[in-house]
Amino acid sequence: MTNDTNSILIPIKNFIAQNQSKLFQVLKQSQLTGTLILTDAQGTEAEFYLYLGRILYVTGGIHPVRRFRRNLAAYLRPTAFELATIQKDLTGITAAELELCWEYHLLCLWREQKKINHSQVMSIIRALVTEVLFDLSGPRNVTYQFKEDKALVSKQLVLIDPEGMIVETWKNWQAWQGSNFAYSFLNSAPLLGKPERLSEEAKSLRINQAMIKILDGKRTIRDLAVQLKRDPIEVLRLLTPYMNLGAVELVEIPDLPPPITPLKQNTSPPIVSSQPVIACVDDSILICHYLERILTKAGYEFVGMTDSLMALSMILERKPDLIFLDLNMPNANGYEICHQLRQIQDFRNTPIIILTGKEGIIDRVRAKIVGCSDFLTKPVEGKTILSTITKHLKQGAIR
Repeated sequence: MTNDTNSILIPIKNFIAQNQSKLFQVLKQSQLTGTLILTDAQGTEAEFYLYLGRILYVTGGIHPVRRFRRNLAAYLRPTAFELATIQKDLTGITAAELELCWEYHLLCLWREQKKINHSQVMSIIRALVTEVLFDLSGPRNVTYQFKEDKALVSKQLVLIDPEGMIVETWKNWQAWQGSNFAYSFLNSAPLLGKPERLSEEAKSLRINQAMIKILDGKRTIRDLAVQLKRDPIEVLRLLTPYMNLGAVELVEIPDLPPPITPLKQNTSPPIVSSQPVIACVDDSILICHYLERILTKAGYEFVGMTDSLMALSMILERKPDLIFLDLNMPNANGYEICHQLRQIQDFRNTPIIILTGKEGIIDRVRAKIVGCSDFLTKPVEGKTILSTITKHLKQGAIR
């Protein structure tokens, strides 16, 4: 089986904490290693690098270079890793030597050189993950795809449990919502207006020299929050009187240029499994474990899914040779999932077997209408499961 997901984009409506948790939980339960690419409505991509379902690193999103530089400043000595140091440490780097991305490569290098410790690395990466998740959070739609790559990285600096990051991010999101500031403010830069353009009332405001220096339109609210060692909400509250009178405006600014031309590692060859992959979507963990025991013993590769909402994306990812679908599940039933799969070219001929606790002629007819290949009534004996698989895989080979 080839796990090639380059063309598969899965939409998620309202990327709130609950849906984030479901997505990462499926990836963690499946112990997947590779890259999770989340794309927002504006087409901005964020890449989460995962090892066995846990977060190694994150890049992309809004202002990735600014984000990395300011978090270095937040958790290390501000002058310790200036641009000149970064460029020097990246000189002569080749694609083969690059770990994930240039930022991760630098952290690996500095850790090896003992310039930074494990606690600092953990703090930096956690902060990066929280920022990226925050920018994707809320009542907005995203699409995602997962590119499996078991040889993704040779060095695991940290392994972060996604659930803790989601909880922390959602608390930050709720606090931001309570502030009544627009989300776009975070990545905008405050710029002091020119004196001749200010109203008399605005001119009367006392603005000290230190404030004039930082309100140059070159630092985002997030950048200033790190520089001033304050929460972004506090920074905006300090600026609000000036903004209300037009003395300060928030402007969009681009990201900082990357210290090197972005390099990508050579694409790994597709992972091919010699064993047929059998998937089961059933909200009963017992049923999934029962099938797993029977099928792995018989030499099959098994993929079990108990969350019907996430089932379609996992099936698209793993591309099983045969699929068992429970008929009655919360949120989405077997008919709906089967119908959706039959609309996808790759799954038009894949054997799909309905599992149900009750047998009725109406259910059987409906199963045939949506394209199910067979219909089994629970409880199902192991030999029946195996004979059904053998029958349908042989029929598929004949096609």
